[in-house]
Order: sequence, then structure tokens, then C-alpha cells
Amino acid sequence: MSEPKWRKSSYSEASANACIEIATAGPLIALRDSKQPELPWATVSRRAWAEFAGAVGSGLLRTEA
Repeated sequence: MSEPKWRKSSYSEASANACIEIATAGPLIALRDSKQPELPWATVSRRAWAEFAGAVGSGLLRTEA
């Protein structure tokens, strides 16, 4: 698989200590730590990502560490 085109989470701030980057990787969503992009990245299904993002957006999950 070729290198995905990464983009920072819309929740990320320039001074944030915890942020992720996401990319489309075929039928999956790829996730990586934006501070350590050289490390391996994880993938999840589009459905799992949509459910997770929906839960964060509705306040069911906290986004702080």
C-alpha cells in the first residue's frame, strides 16, 4: 500500500500534546501519532471510525487525556 495522505484532526491545536492524523487507506481509515509519524500506524474500518467520531462529537467520549 502506498503512503496515505495524512491530515491532522480538526480537534488538534498547534500546542496540543495529544493529537492524531488520519488518512484514507483503501476501505480503511489509518491513524497515527502526529508527533511520531515514523512509528507504525493503525487502521480501523470506516464504520468503526464513524461510530467513534460520532461518540466523541456527541460528548459520549471525552477527548482529553
